[in-house]
Parts: sequence; C-alpha cells; structure tokens
Amino acid sequence: MNTDFKDHFSVNSENYKKYRPEYPAELFAYLASLSPAQEKAWDCGTGSGQTAKGLVRFFKSVIASDPSSSQIKNAEKISGIEYLVTTAENSTLADEECDIITVSQALHWFRLKDFFKEADRVLKPDGILAVWSYNLLSVSPGIDPIITDFYSKTLGDYWPVERKLVETSYNDIVFPFQEVIPPDFAMQAEWNLPELIGYISTWSAVKEFQTANSISPLGDLYEQLCQSWGKPSRKMTVSWPLTLKIRKKITSCQLRMKSG
Repeated sequence: MNTDFKDHFSVNSENYKKYRPEYPAELFAYLASLSPAQEKAWDCGTGSGQTAKGLVRFFKSVIASDPSSSQIKNAEKISGIEYLVTTAENSTLADEECDIITVSQALHWFRLKDFFKEADRVLKPDGILAVWSYNLLSVSPGIDPIITDFYSKTLGDYWPVERKLVETSYNDIVFPFQEVIPPDFAMQAEWNLPELIGYISTWSAVKEFQTANSISPLGDLYEQLCQSWGKPSRKMTVSWPLTLKIRKKITSCQLRMKSG
C-alpha cells in the first residue's frame, strides 16, 4: 500500500468480502477500553471493511481506508463508517484526529517507516496503534496437514515476499510507541467445505499460481479435502489464533512527567 501499490486483491474483492472471517467482538471491546476516547477510529488497509464493521459498534465514527477502489466499492455501507481510497502512508486525516488506528492482516503491505510516521501524526496523545495478523487456519488433525502442504508446497513459490512478515507474526518489525501486552484472541467460523475453499481462493498466492499456470490449484485441493471432510455440506469449526501488537502513543512530555 504505497506509491507502487501491489494490488493482490482487487480482482477477487467480491470473494474477499464474502469469505474473509469475522474478528471477535471481544477484540473490539478490548481496543475501545484502551483508547483515550471512543470518538474516531482509523482502520487502515480496510479491504472490504471487516474490521471497520467491528469498530463502529464501539466508536462514534470510523474512517476505513484502502488503496484498492474495488475493495472499497464492495465494502458494506454502514452508518458511522466513511470509506476512503487512499494509502496508509499519506492519509488525508488531520493531526491528532484519531483515538485509535487499526491494521488487520495488512501491515506487511505498507512502507513501514512512512506509515509509522503518519500514525504518529494522526494519533492523539495516548492514542492506540493496534495491529494484528493471523497465519494458517486449523480445522482438524485430518484436514490441517493437507492445508499446510498446499500452503507451503503447492503455493510456496507464489507467495509475495511480504508474506514472510506474517509467517513470523510481525516479530521482526520494530514498532514505535509504548508496548501494551494484550490478552489472547482468536477467530472462529463454522464453514462447510465450499466455504473453506472460497476463503482459500482469496489468498494472494492462489491468484499468482493461476496466472502463472493458467489453471486453478483449488480443484485438486478440494478432492484431497473431501477424503477427510466427508460430506461437503458438513459444517466444521475453523479457527485462527490472532497475533496482536498494541502500542500506546506516549509523548516525550508524558515520559518526563512519569520519570519525574
């Protein structure tokens, strides 16, 4: 999400909206409790607005931005959410306008130095920067190895280099501001097999594989999964542990007061 924005998702934005899992309400309640106020949130790299929908239950207004006009077009229009087509590094927001900035499963696409500078400008004193990601899903001992093999072997050469930051849970990123240690959160969904395949179809590497080979890799995956899944209409619990990085904007003046 920069001036040479790598658009991996616009072509599949309808499926992205349909199949991306929902974050737990408890996560947004927790973030609201950390914020200096619940006036305005900025969800940066919003995609089709999953996080923005969660935030608007707890904040008076939400700015939801993404550089993909296709993603914004497909986002659900909800009172209290203003959608903007803009980059993470050069928003149109005013200085110290936001109580919280959220980035869900998108930070690895940003120019980090420029984004952190923008976050510092836009956040109020004591404002919260909340960033999270999730890696591979888990279903069952019979399903998980098939998904892992598909992810690492079938798609291994087709993942963008930025994906490595997700695989390391953003632990290699140096964040600004003061660290806040969060509790554990996880996503869950009750899906049948076609819904799981629909979600996997939104992976950026699936698109790259199909472009390179002129064939989708999902047909073979579906056949493999059927053997362990059973009846495709059967619902199973799919879970993703969240990796949450939270920072609080403490000004130098505040730090001096605390140390004094």
